[in-house]
Amino acid sequence: MPAEMRTLGEAARWYDAWLRDAALPLWAGAGVDSANGLFHEALSTDGAPHEAPRRLRAQARQVFVLASAANAGYGARWLAIARAGYARLSELYRRPDGLFIYLVSADGQPLDETIGVYEQAFALLAMAGLHAADPAGEALPREARRTLDAMGERHVGAGGYRESGPQPYQANCHMHLLESALAWEETGVTGWAAVSDELAELALTRFIDPATGVLREFFDSDWRPLSGEAGLIEPGHHFEWGWLLERWGRSRGDSRARTTARRLFDNGLLGVDLGREVAVNALWEDFSVRDGAARLWPQTEYLKAALIFDEPEHALRAARGLSRYLETPARGAWRDKLQPDGRFLDEPSPATSFYHLYLAVAALRQAAGRPAGGN
Repeated sequence: MPAEMRTLGEAARWYDAWLRDAALPLWAGAGVDSANGLFHEALSTDGAPHEAPRRLRAQARQVFVLASAANAGYGARWLAIARAGYARLSELYRRPDGLFIYLVSADGQPLDETIGVYEQAFALLAMAGLHAADPAGEALPREARRTLDAMGERHVGAGGYRESGPQPYQANCHMHLLESALAWEETGVTGWAAVSDELAELALTRFIDPATGVLREFFDSDWRPLSGEAGLIEPGHHFEWGWLLERWGRSRGDSRARTTARRLFDNGLLGVDLGREVAVNALWEDFSVRDGAARLWPQTEYLKAALIFDEPEHALRAARGLSRYLETPARGAWRDKLQPDGRFLDEPSPATSFYHLYLAVAALRQAAGRPAGGN
């Protein structure tokens, strides 16, 4: 753990150097499969490619990270890699109707042509990241709108979308769709505010219990929350939704949303293990620990939420806890799963985590008032 992480400024400097000098070069180098132009699904903690089928979400997230890094001032060279990655993604995953399939093999052959709302959300986020980095063209806004329109057949009467798989009525895919809609709003392209508004209202009226401020994950077809084994409470998603609804609430001047967002953060804190300085994976409905392991991504959401709610003590705790995941043989890789006994599982670094890490570093840099990529 970095000994110099005593203030948010010191944490921002450490993470900024990690991103600039280690993570971006590693994942834009070894993380790209030169044989087929796709991003690798994972790297070993030594920095070597780990062969696995390629999910759309991993490809889209890497495009978003590299485009966003270029746009933030970390180096124009990342944008060319993002563009090439998106071109390959479009070639292999996009259907004629504008929707994207779930999975291809390492050599680009379709393996699972399921159409998931979650996958479409990240395709939209990749497009938004590219358009923000190079806003001159009109092709990406048209492509994004085409994808959104093609999702219309999954739209449900009470608002939101029906997901593929065993839990068709869920909060999680909507969280990422809201994130993508907000990203498109920030590019200045019109028409996305209505999407953001619908999804934020769905969260405020259906996903979050008004009495307790608890975010529910799974629902029936009328958006009534499921309980028992399906009554999952994830601290990481409380932090992530809190971060998104605070952003939406600020942009709309909506005090109700901001109050709800703060309650989500406070409930998420009930899942923070102070001894390990990490947010655990899951709680039961009485807030007792259901899964005491701690994946990487909830730590980034804990950090982002603590920063947006101006909680520097929590932000430093989250930054310290997260830094342990980045202690790997190859600098720029990461560990993913911390067990309750304090040991990490020995497994590859999933590419999908880079998106979480990038946004946490960006939020930390902004809070500390540092220029992107600065020394």
